[in-house]
Order: sequence, then C-alpha cells, then structure tokens
Amino acid sequence: GLCDLAILVVDIMHGLEQQTLESLNLLRMRKTPFIIALNKVDRLYDWRTQGETPIRDSMAMQPAHVVTEFQQRMEKVILSFNEQGLNAALYYDNPDPRSYLSLVPTSAITGDGLPDLLQLLVKLPQTRMAEKLQFVSEIQCTVLEVKMIEGLGTTMDVILINGTLKEGDTIVVASLQGPVVTNVRALVTPQPMREMRIKGQYIHHKTIRGAQGVKIMATGLENVLAGTPLFVLTPQDDVDELKDEVTADIQGVLSRIDKSGEGVCVQASTLGSLEALLEFLKSPAVNIPVSTISIGPVNKRDIMAASIALERKQKEFAVVLAFDVKITQEAQQMADDMGVKVFTADIIYHLFDQFTAYMTQIREEQKKSAAKAAVFPCRLRIIPECVFNTKDPIIVGVEVMEGKARIGTPICVPSKEFITIGEIASMEVDHKEVQEAGQGKNVAMKIQSTCASESARLYGRHFDHTDELVSHISRKSIDLVKLHYRDDLKKDDWMLMVKLKKLFEIP
Repeated sequence: GLCDLAILVVDIMHGLEQQTLESLNLLRMRKTPFIIALNKVDRLYDWRTQGETPIRDSMAMQPAHVVTEFQQRMEKVILSFNEQGLNAALYYDNPDPRSYLSLVPTSAITGDGLPDLLQLLVKLPQTRMAEKLQFVSEIQCTVLEVKMIEGLGTTMDVILINGTLKEGDTIVVASLQGPVVTNVRALVTPQPMREMRIKGQYIHHKTIRGAQGVKIMATGLENVLAGTPLFVLTPQDDVDELKDEVTADIQGVLSRIDKSGEGVCVQASTLGSLEALLEFLKSPAVNIPVSTISIGPVNKRDIMAASIALERKQKEFAVVLAFDVKITQEAQQMADDMGVKVFTADIIYHLFDQFTAYMTQIREEQKKSAAKAAVFPCRLRIIPECVFNTKDPIIVGVEVMEGKARIGTPICVPSKEFITIGEIASMEVDHKEVQEAGQGKNVAMKIQSTCASESARLYGRHFDHTDELVSHISRKSIDLVKLHYRDDLKKDDWMLMVKLKKLFEIP
C-alpha cells in the first residue's frame, strides 16, 4: 500500500463506530502499522483546556472527576479493541509497542495531546521502520488524481515514493479500458509551501527524485485510474509484462462484478476506495450485487449504464452508489429525467443506509401494487345459521378452517366445478370491520361479484353450506405471494398453498 504509517482517529465519546471498524479492517488487511488518536478529550465534562500541551501535563491540571471519566471511557475503548482481537494501551504506559496499540489522547480543536502525537509519529519510523523507509532506486509511484487543467490539458498527480522520474520517460499506467503506455512531456511541482491543488505557477523539472508529489503531463491520461501504480519502461523491461502487472489490481476488482449484469452501478474516487466499497457490498451481511464500476465523478455515461436496469423492469437496481465523488450537473439532470437514483456519501455505511432505505421503499411500493393480485390461501366453511343475503353481494357467516382470509381475496367453490362467486369485499367480527381473519375465526363476510357471471351466482341454487369455499389461486398469484409476502405466511399457510395448488392442478 501507499501508506507507511497511519493514524486511526477514535472518538472517546462514542468508541469504535462502524466506519472506524471498517478503517481498522482495511489497515489490518494491508498490514499497515498505525497509532490511535483518542480524540475529543475536550468533550469530557468540565475539561480545562491547556492548549497545545502534552497530554500528561494537561491531565495533571484536570479535576479528579474529569480524570475518572477519562479512565472509564478509555477502558471502554480498550475493551472494544480487545473484542476485535487487539491489545491497546496509553502510549506512555505501553508494555510492548510491538503487540499493543498505542493510544494518544488528543483534542483536534484545542491542541491538547497533539505534541504527543507528533512525537510518536517521528519516533516510530526511526525506531521501527528505518529499513522500510530507506530510499531505493527502483521506481515506486502511485497515481493520486487525474484532472483536466486549463492550458495544460489532462494531467496526473502522483506520489513518487522511490526512484527517479525523468522528462521523456515512457510510463505504463492503468485504465478500465486497459493499460496506457505514454511518454512524460513535463514534470512540474507547485511553488514551495504551496499545495498541489492550488492554482499558480508551477516549477518545471527535468528529473524528480522520491519521495514527493509531482504533476505529470502526458498524452492519453483521460481514463487513467487514481490509486493504481505507475511503472517506468526501461530498456531491460518487457512492455507486455508491465502491462500485465499494472492491470493485475484491476482484474481483482473486475472479478467482483456480477456477470449476469444485474446489480447497482458503483463509483469511487480511487481504486483503493472502490475496492473497499466492493468488499463491503459483497459481505454476507450486505450482499448487494454490482453490475458496473467506474472511478471518478459521476457523468452522463454512468447514468446511461444504470438506466439499463429500468429497461429490464428492475427499478431497485437503477441506482448509482457514488463513494467520495461528485456528480456533474448534466448527469444529475439526466438521472432525474430517467428515474435513476444517485446516492453520494463520504462514508461507506451512509451509502448502505441510503440504499437500504430506498430498497425498503421500492419493496413497499411493489408490495402495494401486488396486493390485488397476490392471493393468500384460505379454506372457509359457511355457517348455515348465518346466511344474511343469498344473492350479490352474498353476505354469510363463515369459519376460517385454514389459512388467512383477506379483503380482496377471490373465492370459488371447488365442489361445483370451481365456479367463482366473487371476492371478499369486507369482513366483520363482533360488528367491527377487520382486514383479515386467521384460522379458527368466525367472521361475517360480504362477497362481491367482479363480473356478470359471478353476479348471477345464488346461495342455495349454485352452492350452499355443504360446499367448502376456498381462495382462487393461480400460478401468478403464488409467485407474487412468494416474492412479496413470504414472511407474512406461516408454515401451515404454505402447506395449505401446496394443497390448493394440487387441487387446482397448477404446475
């Protein structure tokens, strides 16, 4: 990975939150050494700010109850790390820095503890990472950002960690369309004490030696992926081998795309963040399929790719999950016009929450639209003493023998050649209207005809109390119940569904 040493920020007031755990897992996966900034100590009740002071000096100036609260909250954080299989201790009480994580209490607002954090950042590389941080001549370079700059064209910001870059070098970089081989036209850096992203006059260089950030100007950089490695082609190198090497990481990411083409579109700022998002979406607890991926701002092409789901009648997948990237104004307008949803967030879990809420909304809409056609299984017995109206609408008292009777359920008489007599219009129990009635319930039921042939059915002529009534199911209604109401039916209800399926000879 690009990172040699990381700082994991933990809120002392909230402990390990979901995004903190995600960051922790990424650091462990990449075996990146890190220290923990136990931040927001100034939020402890009655904390007395000492400014940019070492934390032990700040703590010595606090009242006893503040120190007690700090100890309690710190112990909870340590316990949370223990639950993740990690040991942790205050950096100045750390018995073994190699097996215990170092906690540095800090306040980003007041500056308390920041000298300790800086001191630890300087000390650790010198004492434990000296060999790793030694300069080597072999090129080690990572693409940070690709952007269009007026007057310069498409440029590429990179971090040159090791080795030397020269003007005119042939470089190999990766894109989603394949490897890109191009020549360095210019190497520039910002003015001293200026940030790379701030506009201004650049300093041109013939050669650049690591480690530092540099802007590269070259042709064919439009589709280069941020977060991928950059290689320099030397006379001893084989260009095909470098192409294979530069695309190896992308192949691993592409393998996580659903080959069926069903799923959401995923967009991220760099290959690393895209990889993290795909890993999260693939996890068993989330399990969201992905159809296409891209890196960089969401544009009209990405909206078009997501809109394919609408053509397949899969509205729930007409979605772009944009992690740490912006959406262009034209793309947003197109998304609104086409009905494509774009969710943006800087935290993976926020994206998941937005998409989950959207999926719940879609399912509820689908459930409502399917309510009429989704027929629940039920078996009814007419109570002969409770026949109130013998013609349309037929009003009778019934006992629910099996299943669940619901308003809107079509009713038929199997013993009379499966004639349909209408659908349940309303039900009452003790003069109170109910929407559904389960097994063992006695209800007064109004059965309303839905066509001319049903309106001619009469109780006593076409059927009577000796005939059993059942819900009129079909292949379509069974599929809709399975899709939208599976959890609403009990095991006995499904057993009745199987019986009725056989009775109606449904394949």
